[in-house]
Amino acid sequence: MIVNSLISRVIILSIMLLSTGIGIFSLFHIHREEAHLVDVTRESARLLLSTVEKSIYTSMSIGNSEDVQAILEQVGQSNVFAHLRIFHPDGIILKSSHPEEIGTRVNSNDLELFKEEKEFAVFQVGDEGVLGMVKPIESDQRCFFCHGEGRKVIGVLNLNFSLNETMHRIQETSQYFLLSTIAIIALLSLGITYILIRFVKRPIRMMVQKMSRVEAGDLTVRMDADSRDEIGVLMRSFNSMVQNLGKARGELEQYHYRQMERADRLASVGEMASGIAHEIRNPLAGISGAITVLSDDFSEDDSRRQIVQEVLEQIKRLDKTVNDLLYFGRPGKPELAYADINNLVKTTLFFISQHPEAKNIHRIKELTRDLPAVWIDEKQIQQVLFNVILNAIQAMKEGGTLIIETDATEQAGKSYVRVRVIDTGPGIPAEELERIFVPFHTTKTQGTGLGLPICRQLLEQHGGEIEIESRSDDGTTVTILLPISLGEQKDMTREVQGA
Repeated sequence: MIVNSLISRVIILSIMLLSTGIGIFSLFHIHREEAHLVDVTRESARLLLSTVEKSIYTSMSIGNSEDVQAILEQVGQSNVFAHLRIFHPDGIILKSSHPEEIGTRVNSNDLELFKEEKEFAVFQVGDEGVLGMVKPIESDQRCFFCHGEGRKVIGVLNLNFSLNETMHRIQETSQYFLLSTIAIIALLSLGITYILIRFVKRPIRMMVQKMSRVEAGDLTVRMDADSRDEIGVLMRSFNSMVQNLGKARGELEQYHYRQMERADRLASVGEMASGIAHEIRNPLAGISGAITVLSDDFSEDDSRRQIVQEVLEQIKRLDKTVNDLLYFGRPGKPELAYADINNLVKTTLFFISQHPEAKNIHRIKELTRDLPAVWIDEKQIQQVLFNVILNAIQAMKEGGTLIIETDATEQAGKSYVRVRVIDTGPGIPAEELERIFVPFHTTKTQGTGLGLPICRQLLEQHGGEIEIESRSDDGTTVTILLPISLGEQKDMTREVQGA
């Protein structure tokens, strides 16, 4: 829809603000012009009334009261908007520019104006707006000849001035201001629309088209950023961004090329290492057997027996390295079946508890009961658990606490059984943590650097994950996630027991 366009919303908002501002300004001027026209009309009526009053006093001073009627009629004929009369304080019309109303009662509005001692008022007479003015004619020496000396007010001079002409002029003024306002708003709206389309919408549309080309992979796109306004700054930023993307893509392609070369080299080395491992494995078995036979020929206190035993230990270490290398190169296909992870944890802990390094470790199991069965190869997952738990124990050389937790959890919309192995050892430095899954990288003097890479490889075969969190001097937490089959139920009751 058009209102979804930013430019359209800006134009509509601008027109609304302009219309409101100019409309208020025009209304203010219309009201001021109306007040001015009414003031001019009132001053004209007051001047006319004052002139007639002076003429009346002049005629009355010479005792010629008949001239008063003639004066009123003459003024009424010369000014079609003026209706003059003189009425008695009790409301009877004595003289009038319209002789036919002499002897009748003046209208209530004029009489009320006199009684309330107001100078003027605006009221409606029929369909006509009228400015009514009254002025008492007070008796003085000039009036004694006709009216005697007994009355203070001998009559009321009354003017009804038609406002038709004034209202017509007010209407014309209002129409003029209205049309002017509409014209100004239309011109300003067209101007704003043109400016926004020419200097904002068109560059933005061009930029969107260029971005689409960049999204499609064309990083040679550039924009003509000649203007020095905000749009020009945006265009120059766009050009800089695309240029940087081009550089980054080139560097990334070079990096991928180097990685592919490295992967090819590693694959070749892996194949060669696997072949060498096969060649080494059988002779090692023979050497181990021969050394074992030789050791039986030496007595317990013979120093040569200790040397032979050390040789056997080194042969075992070499055999483990060869086995790890073969397993990492060709991991076995998992034989899947439903298994209880809690039983697997307990069995693994039992085996590890026999390890010499586990003697001074306090072990705590926090296992959630009734966890769903997981679809796994028990031997492979037990190998993972054994490796992770043994690493935790070996990290606590001076003793410590080993905590193993199991529960069910959800991550990214998927359900997992989670095993957490927590130790209170010295932790892993950040720089070592980044390389912890790199094959052959190890900080142990007796390690092969393949334990954790093999663990991750086995878990990935099961659709699982392994995560490690650690800080120096703050212990390490290893989290193992194994996916739960659909339809399995979970009970989050926690079993906490010391071991």
